[in-house]
Amino acid sequence: MSRLNNFFIPIIIIITILNLILPIPHIMLDFLLAINIILAAIIMLNTIYLKTALDLSIFPTLIVVTTIYRLSLNVTATKLILSEGEAGEVIRGFGSFVGRNNLVVGFVIFFIIMIVNFLVITKGSERVAEVAARFTLDAMPGKQMAIDADLNTGLISEAEAKERRRKIQREADFYGSMDGASKFVKNDAIAGIIITFLNIAGGLIIGVVMRGEEITEALNNYTILTIGDGLVSQLPALMLSVATSFIVTRAGAESDLNKDFIRQLFYNPKVLYVSAALSAAMAPFLTPVPFLILAGVLVFVAYKVKQLQKEAVIDEEVQIQESEVEEIRKPENVVTLLQVDPIELEFGYGIIPLADANQGGDLLDRVVLIRRQLALELGMIVPVIRLRDNIQIGPNEYIIKIKGSEIAKGELLFDYFMAMNSGGVEEELDGIKTVEPAFGLPAIWIQEGQRDKAEMLGYTVVDPPSIIATHLTEVIKKHSYELLGRQEVQTLVDNIRQTNPAIVDELVPKLMGIGEIQKVLANLLKENVSIRDMVTIMETLADYSPMTHDVDMLTEYVRQALGRSISQKFFNGNSNVITIDPKVEQMIMDAIQKTEFGSYLALDPAVSNTIINNVSRNVQRLMQLGNQPIVLASPIVRLYFKRLTENVIPGLIVLSYNEIDPAVEIQSIGTVSV
Repeated sequence: MSRLNNFFIPIIIIITILNLILPIPHIMLDFLLAINIILAAIIMLNTIYLKTALDLSIFPTLIVVTTIYRLSLNVTATKLILSEGEAGEVIRGFGSFVGRNNLVVGFVIFFIIMIVNFLVITKGSERVAEVAARFTLDAMPGKQMAIDADLNTGLISEAEAKERRRKIQREADFYGSMDGASKFVKNDAIAGIIITFLNIAGGLIIGVVMRGEEITEALNNYTILTIGDGLVSQLPALMLSVATSFIVTRAGAESDLNKDFIRQLFYNPKVLYVSAALSAAMAPFLTPVPFLILAGVLVFVAYKVKQLQKEAVIDEEVQIQESEVEEIRKPENVVTLLQVDPIELEFGYGIIPLADANQGGDLLDRVVLIRRQLALELGMIVPVIRLRDNIQIGPNEYIIKIKGSEIAKGELLFDYFMAMNSGGVEEELDGIKTVEPAFGLPAIWIQEGQRDKAEMLGYTVVDPPSIIATHLTEVIKKHSYELLGRQEVQTLVDNIRQTNPAIVDELVPKLMGIGEIQKVLANLLKENVSIRDMVTIMETLADYSPMTHDVDMLTEYVRQALGRSISQKFFNGNSNVITIDPKVEQMIMDAIQKTEFGSYLALDPAVSNTIINNVSRNVQRLMQLGNQPIVLASPIVRLYFKRLTENVIPGLIVLSYNEIDPAVEIQSIGTVSV
């Protein structure tokens, strides 16, 4: 059997060619014509049940083979008609049955079929095939780029990428072949018209001139045979043209044509009801019976479709519930519990209206604005903030978590406003005393009716959503260096690569890895320095990383490169600073111990306490003047002085002289000494 399969197509092609030359008996011609009709029907039915055009990728070749086969039969029939005046029972039966033994009727029907095939179906399918081939070829580069992108991001494997590329190439080859094969269908229809006229003209000449038949007898005999031959040829040609139309118009199909036809045409009961009403309205003016029957059928179908849709919704809900239960039962479901959200905001049930847009809450919108604000202010991509209710805490409480650990919490009074004294207000308000959760300032809960009065007196009044948003913003700022991981840094680097590929290619990974860059950026964020100017940061790292791989030293070099933005941030309307006595700086420099793992400060505890106490006194003096406490140090000492004081005075800003913009005029109002 396998050997026969290897020779099946060659045998058919040889037989087809021999048909053009060798004489064929009537019985054999009948059999070959029957094969032609059934084969065309099989091909057409296959195209109806196709899901994708590539499921019948040999269709262009089938068109070529069947066209040659049909033309050979046409030539063979022509030889029999002209030489013997007979062409078998199939051709005569078609001519008599379809034309009802009436030449005019048969001739008209034959030409109608031919015109429909040539002008409507064949021309349309040819144009669709041409456009499909053009668009498929134009879309190939974009599809190839999409596959490469998915492969680079790890969404697909190398094997899947190869399979997708192969499929795209097959689609291009298929529609390109269809564009050419459709020309065979068109030219086959033209050849059928020419052969028909030749048969009639040749039959009349042979019958009247050579055989001496009456012109009426010759016309009747040869015309019926010609019409029969034409119908036998045009019927398979018509089916192949229809098949061609089906296969080139099946773009974006999800299933076979039969299912798509029913699902997409009869899916809307409203359309069916309106169509039924239209049919019933037309009945009195036309033949009532067919329109009324049609209206009844449409109403019945609409009712059944609506019932099926309801059942489908119920079945879908049941399947969803069953899948959820099944998912819970799966052992692998525990893996999802291992994920820790970077930022979580949990709140009691009393705060839910603030997060529910249907109840007028805008907390979700404020969270989106927080991520945008911090992106502009800090230059980092803040992870998605997860909001969830928690019945285990108080109804008006909320908790802010970083990587699963509770960092801060607060409590609100719903329908109250928080009024904070900005410092110059002497008159007190009646209300419930509290503490502002973000900055720890004394505040008062007041009712809405007191809001205007409080603002007139100079109080700062905020609503509960603003309290949560401000508290959340400050917590994220404080812990931003913890939220900046390697993946986030990779995203920032990829963003810079789009506009400044040279600096990225020079730095990563030749000079520094993503992990080292992440440590430098985390050091900057830890001291509230924005990393938005990533180009300057990466250029500085590229300049100094060949000389040292000490992350702390690289951070200092970056801070000096960002001096202008640091000065604008910390010296905005404030020029009072605290300086460090040169003797203290020398003591700190002498106490620096360097190891292969980094540097640390080994200062005598008594000296450390003296320095910290002196700093605290100067800081309190600055705060009493209403200024932000800033300490200036030499570039070498800055980092170690910051480490010395950060545990005792965490909010203290320590800058180096190299980070100060020359345009900024500073004034020392205190000195750290021992």
